[in-house]
Amino acid sequence: MADISQQLKEQVLQARDSGQKLNIVGGGTKAFMGREADTDAGTLNVGEHTGIVDYHPVELVLTVRAGTPLSEIEATLAEEGQCLHFEPPHFGAASTIGGTLACNLSGPGRPWAGSVRDQVLGIRLLNGKGEHLRFGGQVMKNVAGYDVSRLQAGALGTLGVITEISMKVMPKPAASLTLVQEMGMDEVIHYMNSRAAEPKPITAACWVDGKVYLRLAGAKSGVEATAEKWSGEVMEEGDHFWRQVQDMHHEFFAGNDVPLWRFSVGSTAATPKLEGTWFIDWAGSQRWFRGAGELKDLEPAARAAGGQVSLFRGGDRTGEVMHHQPEALKGIQRRIKNAFDPDNIFNPGRLYSWL
Repeated sequence: MADISQQLKEQVLQARDSGQKLNIVGGGTKAFMGREADTDAGTLNVGEHTGIVDYHPVELVLTVRAGTPLSEIEATLAEEGQCLHFEPPHFGAASTIGGTLACNLSGPGRPWAGSVRDQVLGIRLLNGKGEHLRFGGQVMKNVAGYDVSRLQAGALGTLGVITEISMKVMPKPAASLTLVQEMGMDEVIHYMNSRAAEPKPITAACWVDGKVYLRLAGAKSGVEATAEKWSGEVMEEGDHFWRQVQDMHHEFFAGNDVPLWRFSVGSTAATPKLEGTWFIDWAGSQRWFRGAGELKDLEPAARAAGGQVSLFRGGDRTGEVMHHQPEALKGIQRRIKNAFDPDNIFNPGRLYSWL
């Protein structure tokens, strides 16, 4: 694998010398995210940079190369009764851990288990100067200074090529069940937030098609006691349902004819009154909207709900797809980009047209 790391480094140096831009590609399952890739740019393929570098089940720490498929990682962890706590979505068999971090993707347990960014302990990164840098470490301790490792979450590869990731892993819960009941969208926000505020083993809460789903997971005694106290029927295929939500294979997400928008808002905010259909996740903090529209028209609704909106999939990807940033933040992001990638080699315009 050292040879592959060297090959990636040489390709970056060649691109810098020749003035070529590079689109970073791993498994290719997240190509729909962000703005359209620059068709004139070359391809930097990290999909073959795979393998588990180090794994200490007792210490709950895993180090893995960025091109490693999620399925391979999860199979290894399952042998030790452990898992990736942030429940990364699999958009295909080739979905990789590097792409998951670059896109900052986490599953239905995000409010309780934390995000992929929260689990990262350290990374190795190729910057735009061809330097192979290491940030963070492989132990669970406080970080002095700015945590550059977590800065890569959601950068869509614009700050460099992630080659290696060290992260925390967690034991699988001993028991899990899902409660489901019918409920209107107008009342479900208050209901989910009230349940989430209780000291109970809730690990996921979503609403779709007039039904609210609550997942309980942890010690068997605590899960069963809570299920007896709370209302709702126990769902026979609860694990399958949450896997469909995690991988966005639920029928709500099917098809690309209608744009899919992601609202990241205050959990207690009222759902914006828009013409379309909704999937409410993360106990109200993440709300998926299927409907036509333009980003500039949806941003006021997101701001009123205390958050932001982005075009996640479908629609016009030649324009901006991320929520508008004020000039002060644009300036900060440009300076960060210049520090990591001064020649603007990596994924030009993928996150914003101006970056």
